[in-house]
Amino acid sequence: MDRGTVGSANRGRLRVEVRTEGQSEVVTPAGELDHHTAELLRAPLEDALDQGRARLVVDCSHLEFCDSTGLNVLLGARLRAEAAGGGVHLAGMLPVVARVFEITGAEAVFTVHDTVEAALAE
Repeated sequence: MDRGTVGSANRGRLRVEVRTEGQSEVVTPAGELDHHTAELLRAPLEDALDQGRARLVVDCSHLEFCDSTGLNVLLGARLRAEAAGGGVHLAGMLPVVARVFEITGAEAVFTVHDTVEAALAE
């Protein structure tokens, strides 16, 4: 089920698409994830968790930038998902985004996959 794209006044900086694939909610942020756009990702992640969808796959293949605020959104979703018996799987990270996770050590607390398909197959 495709729920479309979330938009805001920050349109053009970050778009977030959400769809359901089997037992997983696939959330695809595209653009820049930072202090100004973080709510555009936080809202669909929280909506999925509120609806009982505790297995989240975040397709990072179109995410061009992520700062500490964006990282905190993902960490918060991870805590909630794990408390509900699920988890957050990150897929397809571009090198610039993967570097943020590496520098902060956050890569150690997420399950990271090369592709969305690999994340869905696990």
